Amino acid sequence: MKAYERLLSYVKVFTPSSEETGTSPSTQYQFDLARQLVQELQELGVKDASVDDHCYVYGHIPATEGYESCKKLGFIAHMDTVSDFCDHPVTPVVTPDYDGGELALETSGRVLSPKMFPHLSTLKGRTLITSDGTTILGADDKAGIAEIMTMIEHLNDGTIAHGPISVAFTPDEEIGMGTDHFDVKKFNADYAYTLDGDTEGEIQYENFNAGRAVVEFTGVNVHPGSSKDTMVNAALVAMEFNSMLPSADTPRDTEEYEGFFHLDAMNGNVSTAMLDYIIRDHDAASFDCRLKTLEHIAKILNEKWGEGTVKLTITEQYRNMKEVIDTCMELIDCATAACKECGTPALITPIRGGTDGARLSFMGVPCPNLGTGGHAFHGPYEHITVEGMDIAVNVGLKIIELFYK
Repeated sequence: MKAYERLLSYVKVFTPSSEETGTSPSTQYQFDLARQLVQELQELGVKDASVDDHCYVYGHIPATEGYESCKKLGFIAHMDTVSDFCDHPVTPVVTPDYDGGELALETSGRVLSPKMFPHLSTLKGRTLITSDGTTILGADDKAGIAEIMTMIEHLNDGTIAHGPISVAFTPDEEIGMGTDHFDVKKFNADYAYTLDGDTEGEIQYENFNAGRAVVEFTGVNVHPGSSKDTMVNAALVAMEFNSMLPSADTPRDTEEYEGFFHLDAMNGNVSTAMLDYIIRDHDAASFDCRLKTLEHIAKILNEKWGEGTVKLTITEQYRNMKEVIDTCMELIDCATAACKECGTPALITPIRGGTDGARLSFMGVPCPNLGTGGHAFHGPYEHITVEGMDIAVNVGLKIIELFYK
């Protein structure tokens, strides 16, 4: 079976994660895909495939005879999707021989356009897969799952000699909880790769240092007709807080290694208000400086409006895996050589985000990230090509071959 055929099946399974539930997994319907994947793994000969109580799927492929004592290599992808644009079932749409130009996404009113996504012209002649424009597609990261499954199927023909191979599919990656209950011992790999990137040929081992900041504001609400020197409008203090951040340090205005403050959600009135930020920076010192900036602003506003007006809660999410991967650059060399042998340009780029691999690297499993062939994740313009997925499969198989040479 081709990787894209698996993808078309997986995206129809509803699996958005949620920050609101406080459970693990955050949504029970992630088990629907997990159980489907366990059955498929077992049909592919992965006899010990299983899903645990926290919705983590694990499986192991025994080494080729004579390779049993080799280092153990793993592959990981995540089952959940974002919750945005995911309030009804996904309808995947396949467009053969895409012309590289504007493509109306069914009757949604949305148009996939090279003006918005200049890389589309490079996909001319390929078979494009999108949603109908009313939902995400879910290739992030069901494309990674489909590609790993297809790699396993190819390994069954015995043409690639290999050591022990581990496979894991995780829940809740999109809400930063993908490794909260990951069983490193059960996974049992010395090194691994996540398949959770964009363009085929991507090799990523630098990611953001990441944190979340929730800022709560408590005002003083009195009648506006008699509020002189008394009222403290929590919503206005929240606006003041945001105005004190560097105005150009936003996702829209930054690229490559540049960090940002991203106001992800807000609400409020005179009595109470809330701002929810994510903070990102590749450089650890700059990241820490960003956190101190938030603390300083909170201090200044509490001095101005009264202690307790501003409450800042910072949660660190993950760190840049580079400091771990720098100790085992053979993983990057292997992936680069695999791309070359497959005739695919190796794109070594920083991740302007994070993956399960970032946290796993600090849990003892160095884990760079590979491209899946997808683009425009987390929204209704998400798309991927059949050919890009095939290339990702071939690169993955070549990595296994070179790793065990």
